[in-house]
Amino acid sequence: MSSELLAGKILRWFERNGRKDLPWQENPIPYRVWISEIMLQQTQVNTVIPYYARFMNSFPDPAVLANANLDDVLHHWSGLGYYARARNLRKAAITIRDDFGGEFPQCFDDVVALPGIGRSTAGAILALSHGQRHPILDGNVKRVLARFHAVPGWPGQTSVARVLWNHAAEHTPQQNVAAYTQAIMDLGATVCTRSKPDCNQCPLSNDCAAHNLGSEIDYPGRRKAKLKPLKKTRMILLYSSDAIYLERRPPSGIWGGLWSLPELAAETAADTWCQKKLNTKPASLTQWQTVRHSFTHFDLDIVPIAVRIDKVSRTVADTEDKIWYEFHAPQVVGMAAPVTGLIEKLKAEVL
Repeated sequence: MSSELLAGKILRWFERNGRKDLPWQENPIPYRVWISEIMLQQTQVNTVIPYYARFMNSFPDPAVLANANLDDVLHHWSGLGYYARARNLRKAAITIRDDFGGEFPQCFDDVVALPGIGRSTAGAILALSHGQRHPILDGNVKRVLARFHAVPGWPGQTSVARVLWNHAAEHTPQQNVAAYTQAIMDLGATVCTRSKPDCNQCPLSNDCAAHNLGSEIDYPGRRKAKLKPLKKTRMILLYSSDAIYLERRPPSGIWGGLWSLPELAAETAADTWCQKKLNTKPASLTQWQTVRHSFTHFDLDIVPIAVRIDKVSRTVADTEDKIWYEFHAPQVVGMAAPVTGLIEKLKAEVL
């Protein structure tokens, strides 16, 4: 099948079946498309939609995002995960403000140089907002092209990715680039799905090599499974009648820059930690049931330890990396979902 014929089939399918009412498709200026593309990395559309609405309401343009407090940005991101995305958004917005006069760049090389933006994301932003001809290769497109051409191997391998990029460039049309870009992403997201592709609804099925082989599920190839390591930590919920003590995590690593519960070294007892931190003894100390949180590359078992103190014992003052988080008038800060869940449990069960 020629590239023009493939693009035409996908575009006709999109006209009848594609998603055309997503929030970022309304007024698809580069900034709005950029935010959506970053949010949609590793995250489903239905999850993203309410986050996107809140984010755009608070940060309607690059200058507002660049001038925003990082805590405010992370607060809007709390629950979406992969928090480096939010930190990079703000870093990129600062570059746009300082180097491009607050206007999102239109040159591919300038866009791909921004923090957190790779080749595929840069191409998608410029294709969807300006109709520029750039191939894209997100997870959905990889799946469509790997099946259509029966490309063996895991797309994370450089040699396999190179083949897929060549196919992506070959099939990207000269006209209707914005519609085609959205169409092939939609096809992968809604029809050519990972586990149960609906080949009867696919406009490419007659010419799809994997479908004709009866081996759609074999493409794209998967990375060799590795047993995820299990890590463990103990977290202190140090609280008084109206607040809980939080510390900001380092800027890099998991939950970088977010506010979290202090972690307790394996050899340290909770009451000893409390004595050293506040020069006081706990009024009560309760170990809760272990909570497991899964990251991409490992699982984390969290052993929560609730430590109650009298309010007069709150001798640690608020600083840039330490706060007493108020229960009834909480500060606007970013927290990871497991930490938020533990605080909510504390409020429900203890307070």
